[in-house]
Amino acid sequence: MKTKFLIVFAVSFLSFTSMYSQANCKKELSLFNDSAKAGIFEDALTRYKTLIEECPKESIIIYKRANKMFDDMVEDLSEEIENIEKSIEKATDEAKKKKLESEKIVLENKKKELAKMEIDNLKLRLENFPDESPKGKIFNDIGKVMYENRIGSVDDMFKYFDDAWNQDPDNFKDPKGLYIYFLLYDKLEDAGKKSINDLFVKYDEIIAQVERMENDQALVAKPLVKKQENQEKLTSKEARKLKNSGIYLRNYALIKKGINNVLGQKADCDNLIPMYDKDFEEKKTDKEWLRVAASKMSGKDCTSDPLFFKLVEALHELEPSARTAFYLGRLAAENNDTNKALEYYKNAAELEEDPLDKAKDYFTIAEVYKKRGAFSSARKYYQLALDNKPSMGIAYLRIAAMIAGSANDCGDTTFNKRAIYWKAANYARRAASVDASLKKNATETADSYQQRAPSKSDIFQEGMQGKTVSFSCWVGGSVKVPNL
Repeated sequence: MKTKFLIVFAVSFLSFTSMYSQANCKKELSLFNDSAKAGIFEDALTRYKTLIEECPKESIIIYKRANKMFDDMVEDLSEEIENIEKSIEKATDEAKKKKLESEKIVLENKKKELAKMEIDNLKLRLENFPDESPKGKIFNDIGKVMYENRIGSVDDMFKYFDDAWNQDPDNFKDPKGLYIYFLLYDKLEDAGKKSINDLFVKYDEIIAQVERMENDQALVAKPLVKKQENQEKLTSKEARKLKNSGIYLRNYALIKKGINNVLGQKADCDNLIPMYDKDFEEKKTDKEWLRVAASKMSGKDCTSDPLFFKLVEALHELEPSARTAFYLGRLAAENNDTNKALEYYKNAAELEEDPLDKAKDYFTIAEVYKKRGAFSSARKYYQLALDNKPSMGIAYLRIAAMIAGSANDCGDTTFNKRAIYWKAANYARRAASVDASLKKNATETADSYQQRAPSKSDIFQEGMQGKTVSFSCWVGGSVKVPNL
């Protein structure tokens, strides 16, 4: 009986202790959250250490809030270091300069220690809340903190980005992270740890990932831009979505530019041709090597060199595909056989399964038709390109140029002929809204078309405000005249 009583007492005591501990955890979390939000970092850091020791599984908020806290603390230290550097530059007294340099070293070491704590925090989050911590994001965040604070070797940093890419690519979408990943890959190639061909493959993969993300944002912007074209007012929520989409697209454009700068001269014809020519005999039965080599030479317009023909011929013999059909089209175009080139390009588009590559095929077909003056066919293929890659702003600009160039053929009155420029301007604005790399050019182009369209006085004199002008030429469709 006594034993039974002791067991019941022990269970009750443990239960009470557990409840007491849980209550303490909740209280400590609340106090930590409040201090971190208020920027009272000394108190927040003390409470954070208690939480990860005593209550590591209490809530994911511990790790999310701590991550923000460490970011803020590191940023504050960065500002202090920057101010000290400015003071060092201005200092004339040698003793004062040495003192400032010592202070700078202390702050830099403190900053590095905080960065290491942030890395540990990310690892603890992954350990304690794996289902709420996507590896693609967490590994990327760890890699970025290491890179930005020079923690570990290039190989150490690279491993986290590579794990993010290989284990969870769907959540590895941070533009800066993708840029650093390629930058580190390039450094490993320089050190002889990666081949130049592997670097080119990784370039294609990362650019394709960025373009997929661009497409996602272009799809967000598309209906909102059309709504604006129809002179409908956006709600505050829609306006915010359109603005955010533009921010994302600008970031993606900057990252693509940065990645291309990293690749630099390594992918120029002067380097590609001798490099691939040297290895051709050894690699001419290697499908992957041939695919990358042909892709790089095509992408850099090195197609007039005889080596390109040898690469395409070897690849087509080993594995006829959409890409080899496209390359054969390039060769036909080089020989001025546009009919044969079109046949190959169309065949490539039919065979291609990847939307981004299919878009390139359709764009190439459209360019041939545009050059011929077959604007209706050209628009059809530009539109097919956009259906597969909504962020291809250049296709909108091409359509805009064809429409503007047809002003004299698309109206029975001077007003109606000039009205076509509104439609051209709309297409140019679409280019600006989906492709940040073209925004300046596209906006200027839209403005120039707008200036050629009927003025307010023209609209008033003709009594056309709010009316619709239809076009019977190849352009078709209509445009609504602005209200005064």
